[in-house]
Amino acid sequence: METRGVVLAGGKGTRLGELTKVTNKHLLPVGPYPMVYHPLKKLVGAGIRDVLLVSGTEHMGDFVELLGSGGSYGCSLTYRVQDEAGGIAQALGLAELFCHGARAVVILGDNIFQASLRPILEIANQRPNDAFIGIKQVPDPGRYGVAELDGDRVLSIEEKPAKPKSDFAVVGIYIYPPDVFQVIKTLKPSARGELEITDVNNHYLRQGRLGSAVLDGYWTDAGTLDSLDYANQLVRDQPPSFD
Repeated sequence: METRGVVLAGGKGTRLGELTKVTNKHLLPVGPYPMVYHPLKKLVGAGIRDVLLVSGTEHMGDFVELLGSGGSYGCSLTYRVQDEAGGIAQALGLAELFCHGARAVVILGDNIFQASLRPILEIANQRPNDAFIGIKQVPDPGRYGVAELDGDRVLSIEEKPAKPKSDFAVVGIYIYPPDVFQVIKTLKPSARGELEITDVNNHYLRQGRLGSAVLDGYWTDAGTLDSLDYANQLVRDQPPSFD
């Protein structure tokens, strides 16, 4: 089954204050690269050559100017605009025509991690009709969505639980079979008015079709001032693998 990449680089980045007053957070530097290079180079390094980038209206031109056709990075880039903040699942829904029967490897654009994507893809390739989430063992799981596991199958996901059932946090790496777009069409907005990716994952969980793959090496998001500083420190000390 063909596999295509999707980088979700929307959002206002309001938690980064003045840094995102005139630019998108995914264009801020992490190590020697703009943040968006990291997910893009991870996908290309895993052998994915067709990549869609989704962002908002304000800075889409900046992404196009920076990345162009993708040819310089070993891929073919397509762009879609998310007109307003409607959630991660809504942004992913914009990839339906682009994926056209292919599986989607989805990375949130502010996720910075050390390891190659290849091992996760190899696990997912064994069950191409299942969805997979990237997970990472963390010392403070109560800050994240937490996956309860039976082997690599996910039994439950709890958001920021007071008593976590495991120490595996759900990271912003997802692999979905082609029917994900039909799932998204069934979703109802959450209390904050967005289509939630957790609801997509719970759909596959209820069907017994949600697997997990452990991410080696470091991982962080870069959506706050502290985590952006931490991401830069990690990348400086141990450059990530892009092969």
